[in-house]
Amino acid sequence: MRDYDEVIAFLGDWGPFQRLIFFLLSASIIPNGFNGMSVVFLAGTPEHRCLVPHTVNLSSAWRNHSIPLETKDGRQVPQSCRRYRLATIANFSALGLEPGLDVDLEQLEQESCLDGWEYSKDVFLSTIVTEVRQEESPLCHHGCADWIQLRADFLNQLGDVYCVICHRGHGPNLQLCGGLHTRFIPESPRWLISQRRFEEAEQIIQKAAKMNGIMAPAVIFDPLELQELNSLKQQKVFILDLFKTRNIATITVMSVMLWMLTSVGYFALSLNVPNLHGDVYLNCFLSGLIEVPAYFTAWLLLRTLPRRYIIAGVLFWGGGVLLLVQVVPEDYNFVSIGLVMLGKFGVTSAFSMLYVFTAELYPTLVRNMAVGITSMASRVGSIIAPYFVYLGAYNRLLPYILMGSLTVLIGIITLFFPESFGVTLPENLEQMQKVRGFRCGKKSTVSMDREENPKVLITAF
Repeated sequence: MRDYDEVIAFLGDWGPFQRLIFFLLSASIIPNGFNGMSVVFLAGTPEHRCLVPHTVNLSSAWRNHSIPLETKDGRQVPQSCRRYRLATIANFSALGLEPGLDVDLEQLEQESCLDGWEYSKDVFLSTIVTEVRQEESPLCHHGCADWIQLRADFLNQLGDVYCVICHRGHGPNLQLCGGLHTRFIPESPRWLISQRRFEEAEQIIQKAAKMNGIMAPAVIFDPLELQELNSLKQQKVFILDLFKTRNIATITVMSVMLWMLTSVGYFALSLNVPNLHGDVYLNCFLSGLIEVPAYFTAWLLLRTLPRRYIIAGVLFWGGGVLLLVQVVPEDYNFVSIGLVMLGKFGVTSAFSMLYVFTAELYPTLVRNMAVGITSMASRVGSIIAPYFVYLGAYNRLLPYILMGSLTVLIGIITLFFPESFGVTLPENLEQMQKVRGFRCGKKSTVSMDREENPKVLITAF
């Protein structure tokens, strides 16, 4: 049987049909950016403090000193979750005592925000956090209004999971999730052939040839070859096949870890934008802008260099610069922001390469399943990411230390993957490459036959 690439060689590599499909697939990702990053603004947490009702009879001096102060970023600011006991300070106000002069404020009893909060409108006029009804939100022992934003981030990422699940389906589900443009994206002829749907595959190839202005051969698939394929028993695969052998299971587990931890770094850096020094809108713009050269760099690297080395390299880069944030003095905020953006550059480059790398490691029959499982793992990582961001409430450097360390760790693990650059895609699970460090043993009969006869079955793709 002829190889699939040999069959469709007459189409060329980069004609109008290929360009159209590339554009439509790229366009399908654009709405995801609005959905994924909208939470930065929709669920932003403005500066806030306990609300002191106007009905409480307090002098202007006591009203101005009704909230305890705390040191934050080297300055004294009102606490977000505590206030002085209103009944106590109301008595002091009625007696004409002055705060700080007649009364030691540090000795006063405190209470939680029983009447809700008041929010600053310097940055956000209204967000999910400020619109939550106060009587339904006893949140002070969970970090006050930050807990509302954490739950909003969590639900936002669950929405991403739903979209990923839909994308794993066939036809109708994909169209519902991806938009009307998916009506113009045909099914993969390789996959159709593996499912014995030869007529549909040939129609797509004929359409591609017509769009490219190329005369297709009268017979694309030899009837005798198709008859031979139909006589073969179609192989059925299940999700457990991704763990069929020790080697395959190791590749799958490592891929799940790689996707999940890379996703943690990507989304944590994206969601952490409001915590950076300076204007949140400018920082969000820079965070998005840095992805453009990151994707372009990933494209150039994938064209010329081994996969596992370039992915490990950009992960080392991203993790390394994030670890450097902790040594930057607090006064040099612009340096910290620059390092964060460089870290986002490395993590984004790695994230974009994972789709190509994972697809090349698995054969066609389980490729979609493998990418689906690992992509689902990345959604788990995006759900975990907000928790990394909120570690900054305890120490502003802690998120960068953890993200940097995990990114470097997963970069090391990447070096143990098999290399897929310049290697023929595997035809079946038995031909998947060995994990680095595993004993390869004797060369299998299938592998030797494959080397002697480079023409592989069309059903493998």
